[in-house]
Amino acid sequence: MAQASDSIRFILNDTEVALSDVAPTATLLDYLRLERRLTGTKEGCAEGDCGACTVLVGRLSNDGENGERLVYESVNACIRFIGSLNATHVVTVEHLAAKDGTLHPVQQAMVDFHGSQCGFCTPGFVMSLYGLWLTNDNPSRAAIEKTLQGNLCRCTGYEPIVRAAEAAARERPSAIFDPITRTRQAVTARLKALRSTKTIVIRTGEDCLIVPADATGLATALDEHPTATIVAGATDVGLWVTKQMRPLNPAVFINGIAELQRIDRTDAGLTIGASVSYTAAFDALSNAYPAFGQLIDRIGGEQIRNMGTIGGNIANGSPIGDSPPPLIVLGASVTLRSKNGTRTLPLEDFFIGYGKQDRKPGEFVESIFVPALPDGDRFAAYKVSKRRDEDISALLGAFRVALDEDNRVRTALVAFGGMAATPKRAKAVEAALIGQPWSEEAVRAAQAAFETDYQPITDWRATSAYRMLAAKNLLMRFLLESTGETVQLQRFEDVA
Repeated sequence: MAQASDSIRFILNDTEVALSDVAPTATLLDYLRLERRLTGTKEGCAEGDCGACTVLVGRLSNDGENGERLVYESVNACIRFIGSLNATHVVTVEHLAAKDGTLHPVQQAMVDFHGSQCGFCTPGFVMSLYGLWLTNDNPSRAAIEKTLQGNLCRCTGYEPIVRAAEAAARERPSAIFDPITRTRQAVTARLKALRSTKTIVIRTGEDCLIVPADATGLATALDEHPTATIVAGATDVGLWVTKQMRPLNPAVFINGIAELQRIDRTDAGLTIGASVSYTAAFDALSNAYPAFGQLIDRIGGEQIRNMGTIGGNIANGSPIGDSPPPLIVLGASVTLRSKNGTRTLPLEDFFIGYGKQDRKPGEFVESIFVPALPDGDRFAAYKVSKRRDEDISALLGAFRVALDEDNRVRTALVAFGGMAATPKRAKAVEAALIGQPWSEEAVRAAQAAFETDYQPITDWRATSAYRMLAAKNLLMRFLLESTGETVQLQRFEDVA
C-alpha cells in the first residue's frame, strides 16, 4: 500500500488510522481521550513525570546487528505528538484484556497483590510493567524498579506493585492470548506497508506539520522553512506546548528517519545518529564508557529515555542538559548537515551562549562522534539533583584524566552543566591539575580554580554557593573513586 503524502498513518491497538487533519501541537494523549474515548490513559502532570499517560509504541528498528525487528517501548502520551507516530503501533491499556474480559497477567497480578488503591495511576503502571513483561521473563527487582522510575503513585506504595511485577513474570500464557505476541508478525508487515517514501506535509489553516522520509528530505524541508521547530523525542518541546502553550509552526518531526537512528562502532569510537534515543544508545555507551551508562539510568524515567535523544539534548543547548558535559570531556564532535553539505566541529564549540548554538539556518544535527577512551584514561560523570531518579540536574560534572608513569596528571578534562550559561569546561581547574601528582593535596589546591572558571547562579534547584561547593567536592570524589577509595563512597544500589 503506497503511503500518501498528506496523512499520518499508524495502528492504534488493532485498528489502522489515517489522519490528514492534524495540528503540529496535537498530542497522542488528547487524541486517545478526546477523539477515541480511550480514557484508561490518564492525564496527570502533562510533562512526562508521573507516568499516568503511559502507552506502548511499537516501531521497526534496525540496529545493524540483528536486522530489522519490531520494538515496543513505553512512552508518555502527554508529550508525544501525533506527528511522530507515522508507521508505528500504539498500544493502550484497553488492548490488554481478552475479548471475554479475562485480564492480562500483568493486570491480574495488580489485582491479586493489591497494587491499586485510588486507581488513577494504575493503567500507567500496568503499561510500563507490560513493556517489561514483553522483554524480560525473569526480571530482577532492580530491573522492575528501573522500569517504574517514570511512574508515580501517591497512595498504594511501590512494594505491592513490585510484587505484582514479580508474579506476572511467572505467568506466561500462550502466544495466542497476549495481543502483541499474537500479532507481532502481522503488525511488522503492516508497519512496513505504512512507511512513507516521501515527505508528509499536513496543513491545517496556517499551521504546517512536516514528516520527512529521510535525511535529504529533512535538509530540503529546513531549507524551505529555516525557522521550523525540529522535533525528535519531544521531551522538552512537549512541555513548550503543554505548559507554555507555545505554537509549533512549522514543526518537522524527525524520529522516523532511519539514517539518524544508526550507531556505528569502530576502533576509533562511536558515531551516534542524532535521533538515537537514550535507551538505544545505552548499551553502546555503557560498554565503551561505563560511567556513561550509570548516568543515562538517571536521565528521566524509562518513558523519557525511550523518547529523548542524544542529538536533541545537544541541539536544545540547555545549560543543564545531562549528556554534553561527559561528551565534551570525551572529546566528542558534532556533524551538522544542511542542503549545502555538512560540517563538523568540536562539541564544546557548538555552545555559544545561553540558548544559542553554532547552527546556521537550515542546519540540523546529523550525528555525534565520540572517540574511544584511551587505555588508562580515567573517566566519570556525576549528576546532582534533588531526587535521585527522574529529576533535572542542579549540576552535572564530568571528569577525565590521564596519568604518566610517575602518577602525575598528563592531561585533564573537566566540564560542567548547571554552572554557567552553557555546558562549559573548567580550563583553570584543568591547568591547575596538569603536571601535578594525582593526590588529595593537588586536588585541594586545584579546587580554588573553580571560582575562576564559574560564577553559578542561584535558582530553585540550588544556590550559587551550593553549586560551587558541590563542584569542588565532585572533583575530590573523582580522585577518591579513581584511586580505589570505594568503601566510603559505595552507592546504595551497589550494596543491596
